[in-house]
Amino acid sequence: MLRPIHEGSLHVIPHIGRLAAIILVAMALPANALAEVSIEQMAGQMIIVGFAGNSVAKTEALRAEIAAGELGGIMYLKTNISDLDTVKAMNEAFLAANPALPPFITVDQEGGLVERLTKDVGFPETPSAADIAASMDDVDAGKEYRRMARDLAEVGFNVNFGPVADMNVNPNNPVIARFGRSYGSNAIKVMAYNSAFMNAHHAEGVLTALKHFPGHGSSTTDSHEGFVDISKTWESFELTPYKQLIQRGAPVDMVMVGHLYVGDHGDGADVPSSLSRYWITDVLRGEIGFAGVVITDDMEMGAVLDHFPLEDRIVRAVNAGVDILLFSNTARPRASIADDIRAILVKHAHADPAFAAKIVASYGRIVTLKQKLKR
Repeated sequence: MLRPIHEGSLHVIPHIGRLAAIILVAMALPANALAEVSIEQMAGQMIIVGFAGNSVAKTEALRAEIAAGELGGIMYLKTNISDLDTVKAMNEAFLAANPALPPFITVDQEGGLVERLTKDVGFPETPSAADIAASMDDVDAGKEYRRMARDLAEVGFNVNFGPVADMNVNPNNPVIARFGRSYGSNAIKVMAYNSAFMNAHHAEGVLTALKHFPGHGSSTTDSHEGFVDISKTWESFELTPYKQLIQRGAPVDMVMVGHLYVGDHGDGADVPSSLSRYWITDVLRGEIGFAGVVITDDMEMGAVLDHFPLEDRIVRAVNAGVDILLFSNTARPRASIADDIRAILVKHAHADPAFAAKIVASYGRIVTLKQKLKR
């Protein structure tokens, strides 16, 4: 069974012990699963990191963190993929490290040019979103995506970072339109294919992440490379796919927030949406009503890496309402990255009751979502 927080387990942070119990009971987690969970474990579940290595032997340290409940998940890049048998063995080892609280084993497998698993390692490739929308209706797209999800599940992945809800507002967009990542400029069409993608993955037991909130389709620059200001290009209708999918009860497991600055719409002072209370708490949670897990885009992209120090990035994101911090571990690769992030979270939890309460709430949402991985 998954482990919520026992009221007495937070003796080191007494001001959140009762709050923790209230939140997790309200989330209807199993009463017979009560066990002590430390603030380190709660903070650890908020972290997904990339890693070095492409063999089971090279993931021992990661598996130890997962076993201790102090790492929420891992992210695959192409460098981690040598062949499918090895990937499957690695993922089986990750899952075996903590069957009670399984890690999110994540990958970017949208289709087209955004695929970590390719024909080079024997993985069947999928057309881009643009090509699928041009050649298939949403029913046939669902069949294609179910095949993709089945193949991902077969080698042990349980989270695919997709679908893309960005609308094709700017046909010269260097990161969305250029790579055919959008289903189109019509919100209804985008929603139909997003639904096909999510439903297909759910049918195969793979979770998804709707991205890149509040909309990357109008940008003229790439958030991988540097600061992205969409103040003059972003349109309010770019929220429509998120709003309608969430409010109509589509199976939205996570929403991935992009590193996008939208001028007057936000916290000001050049704060991107991934670090913005306005976008995450006020709009996504409040106006749209999303109650699930909010994850950042890679926190080592140039859009935030070059403008916000590590601790500032982490604290701003959590205060904004983020549940999961995604770090590709490519900017300054190190085995200690999860330890570094967790230490910052724990330090601020001890210093600030409000910050600690956000960690507790995020832990509850994450554990609730991980219940789906046990079915």
